[in-house]
This record gives sequence, structure tokens and C-alpha cells, in this order.
Amino acid sequence: MAHSSDTVTSNERPGAPPPGKIILLNGASSSGKSSLATILHAILPEPFWHISIDHLVAANVLPQPRIVSGEFKWHELRPQFFEGFHRCLPALALGGNNLIVEHIVETKQWMNRLLTLLAGIDVYFVGLHCALPELERRAIARGSRKLREARADYEVTHTFGVYDFEVDTTGAEPEDIGTALVAAWKERRRPSAFERMASVRAFRT
Repeated sequence: MAHSSDTVTSNERPGAPPPGKIILLNGASSSGKSSLATILHAILPEPFWHISIDHLVAANVLPQPRIVSGEFKWHELRPQFFEGFHRCLPALALGGNNLIVEHIVETKQWMNRLLTLLAGIDVYFVGLHCALPELERRAIARGSRKLREARADYEVTHTFGVYDFEVDTTGAEPEDIGTALVAAWKERRRPSAFERMASVRAFRT
């Protein structure tokens, strides 16, 4: 597992603040991303924003009633919704904001898009693994998640890249994971996982 300690500033512009740092949490629905992000918010030594798709949905940015009614087709709106989410991450980071980002990287295309958009930004990529039975148990307990989402995420979420830090959340306490993650993040070294993936992609193309 490789780590990165130096903030990359190739996107920095004269007169602009240094780019913020990103801790990107990738894992299936109900894998523990939100609980971990809450812990990180409380213990990281620098101020971080907590960003997720769920936050946007909860803020009613989408015309959800009209989507539910079928007036607007979610499958038609979904691609640009996620493209906008991906594009907002470098915009916020280049404004000088540190980010804790929850995400479910669903496709290789999304992974490559993130590599392109976040090039030159200090990204620490974290993989949250969880056993399928536990994902399904949590999904049922939450009530707001469908079992098929957990199963689908479990099959693909971790197949598109490598990580700076990986953890199995099946039986672990979020506080313990957060403490270990912050310690590893403080000691990170270059090249980061994102830098390694970007270099391999550039070589292949």
C-alpha cells in the first residue's frame, strides 16, 4: 500500500489559495462511509467539508416528486447529475477547501473521469470493504436502501482501481477505523494511488 505526504499543487493559480486535499471514501451502499466521514470530520487536524450524493438528495436539489411521478426520467437525468457531482469536487478543492467525499465508483469510466478531473490534487483514496451479509443486514436496518443496491455495489465497487488505504468495516468500530485512517493519512507518501493509476493509464494510451 502506497502513501503520499506532499500536497500536489500543479493546479494552483497565481493569487489563488493552495488546492485543498481530498479524502475519497469508496465503498458499497451501507459499507460505513457516512459513519466514518462523521468521525473524520471530528478528528482530522485540519478543517474538512463532508460531501456526498446523499447530501444533495437530502437538500432537495433534484425535482424528486416529478421524478417519482415519472414526469422526468431518472435514467435520463442520472448521467449529467453524476457528471456535475464529479466536476464540483475539483472546483471546491481548487478553491482551497479540504474535502471528505463519499462515493460509490460504479464504472471504469467514472474512475477514469475522476482521475482526469482530480489530476494535480492531493487525493487519498480509501476503500471500504464489507461482507455481503453484513451489507444486506445494514440495508434492511436502514430501511432507505434496497437490497439489490447493496448486492450490485458489492460486485463492482472495488474492481476499478487501487487504494492508499483499505479497511474491512464488517465488524470494526468507526472510531477505530477513523483513528487508523487519520494516522495513515498523516504518513502518506507519493506516488499516491491516484497518481499511480493515472501513470498506468497514460502508459496504456
